[in-house]
Amino acid sequence: MDLVVLVKAAIMGIVEGLTEFLPVSSTGHLILAGSLLGMRGDAAKTFEIAIQTGAILAVIIVYRQRLTDALLGLGREPRATRLIANIVIGFLPAGFIGLFLYKTIKAHLFNAPVVAGAFIVGGLIIMWVEQRLKPAARVTRLDDLTPLDALKVGFVQCLGMVPGTSRSGATIIGGMLLGLSRQVATEFSFFLAIPTLVAAGGYSLWKTRELLSAADLPVFAVGFVVSFLAAWACVRWLLRYVATHTFVPFAWYRIAFGVVVLATAWSGLVTWAD
Repeated sequence: MDLVVLVKAAIMGIVEGLTEFLPVSSTGHLILAGSLLGMRGDAAKTFEIAIQTGAILAVIIVYRQRLTDALLGLGREPRATRLIANIVIGFLPAGFIGLFLYKTIKAHLFNAPVVAGAFIVGGLIIMWVEQRLKPAARVTRLDDLTPLDALKVGFVQCLGMVPGTSRSGATIIGGMLLGLSRQVATEFSFFLAIPTLVAAGGYSLWKTRELLSAADLPVFAVGFVVSFLAAWACVRWLLRYVATHTFVPFAWYRIAFGVVVLATAWSGLVTWAD
């Protein structure tokens, strides 16, 4: 196996792990990194989907005790049942809408204007949400989240299907607009990522299963492990960050990255298309 290919796989793993749970859109960053590294095409897309599972595993590891307690207490402990029910309810909108709009999104929204616009508009929305005068959060503990809250956040999560929007950004900022504290919105975004990304990744891998080969296993393994480690560090850092900071720096970053998208597309350096 070519060492250069493994290094590229590691870089892609870092990009996936660091951007999957931050409000900056992993899709846009993977497109840029993949183009610059020469990792494009159907096989590369399958690789990107596969290493996403590393990021999902990181969330499961970080919250392993809470998830284990919830699953063991399902149907017996109100707190455990409420958490699992809210995760399922929050997942349903993306599950149904994604199933029916997957092909349309892939065919029409993966282009530079859409990606750049989503980055810039998303950044402006984050700045507005963080800087506006607002009352104290209505939901300050994850256990106080209601099924209706979970459903509303689930519908907001669907905005993340637009490339460049960011699934985590939509759920976190949307949750804050719905009355969740920054910490609760961030944590619920992590929990909601588990079924959402597993379902999306599983569906995409099934659609591209003919591209999988045993010869590519080392590349996939490196990307998976690096993605897991980067995501694990990122999730733990973000939980500490949101306790005392706002998301305004991410807003400025999104706006700047949107400009980068337009510049690279105009120059021909990156092909911002599926």
